[in-house]
Amino acid sequence: MKSRITFGLLLSALAVIGPARSGHESAVYPSFYPHEIEIKTVAPDAAGSLLLQAKIHAYLGNERRFSDSVADLGSVESLGSLVAIRVNPISSYAKADATACAAAHAVARKISSNNPDVILHPYPITPLHGDYLYHADLAETAKRRLLSDTEAFPTIRDLKLKAADAAAKRLLGTEKAAPESDWDVEIREINLPELVASATTVINGWLVPPAARGGWYQAYLVLHDAIDVGTKERVEADLQRIQSGDFTDPVDRINLERALVTALIGDCRQVVIGYTLKREYFNAEFSAGIENIAFDSINGLNAAIFLRTVKLKDFPWNGWLRVGIDARPTSAWNPITGFSDRFGQLMWSAVADPALLPSPYDQDWMANRISEIQATPPR
Repeated sequence: MKSRITFGLLLSALAVIGPARSGHESAVYPSFYPHEIEIKTVAPDAAGSLLLQAKIHAYLGNERRFSDSVADLGSVESLGSLVAIRVNPISSYAKADATACAAAHAVARKISSNNPDVILHPYPITPLHGDYLYHADLAETAKRRLLSDTEAFPTIRDLKLKAADAAAKRLLGTEKAAPESDWDVEIREINLPELVASATTVINGWLVPPAARGGWYQAYLVLHDAIDVGTKERVEADLQRIQSGDFTDPVDRINLERALVTALIGDCRQVVIGYTLKREYFNAEFSAGIENIAFDSINGLNAAIFLRTVKLKDFPWNGWLRVGIDARPTSAWNPITGFSDRFGQLMWSAVADPALLPSPYDQDWMANRISEIQATPPR
């Protein structure tokens, strides 16, 4: 009788308490991406200490050089700017091709020797451009011509130099700038990320024109305004054929691009003489840092591929990624073109999940959420 009463009490207790459930569900679901990304504006002067303390994992912005002894920091290099010069059309050096080239070569050598960050490269397409391999022979020929030219160069003291804007003034060094009304050679420094951004429109996720990321098209943007009328007609005709797809195969297209660039640099009255690199840093410490760093040859770490591939060393999958950038949010969301400021573009790279991403080195696209599958049988 006593056992029956005890059993009845147990049943009553179970009925009151209800069923108990156990589980081992993780609060964070495994993913290849960090499950939380913090983006904040950081002044360049404050970025160094925040990186070294691992309070931010990467800094996207103005270069801040660190000693080589800082082992916990890694860096990536992307294109910073093109350095170009223009001979004044009314200068005595512009009267003949020989004197124009002599002046251009003299300035190129002087600028590269006085500015260690300027890489001497007298061709508008650099080794960091995806289409450089199509132009490597032309670039080497231009460099040999500059370095082996035996003509008498005018001394830099004879040339009156001026900077096109405040950004180019640093390239003059201690040289006295010529007045606006009396100069021989103008020096320009063209910020490549800004040049590409100004020439590109984003429509529903697509970059228009996609050629804006190609070195040949950037050469056109920089140099086309100084060529003569006859050359301009040939250049515009080649450009129209390329953009309209009026070519037979990829080889024909590449030859058109080579011809276009060759026409742009046909004389020395406006030429690219070199380029600079932009360096961005990230914390590579184990285990507070990051790894598997991908970046864009023009935009550096401010690219969708960076946030799509970066991994935190502290976590095999998830974690908290903290990114600093030197820009403030300045644009509102546009339902057609998205964000137009650097902060907004970085934020959209973190939020969006498009099927295709811009290729980091050229004007093509790469798969993100799709796969190329060969149908069997072929369709």
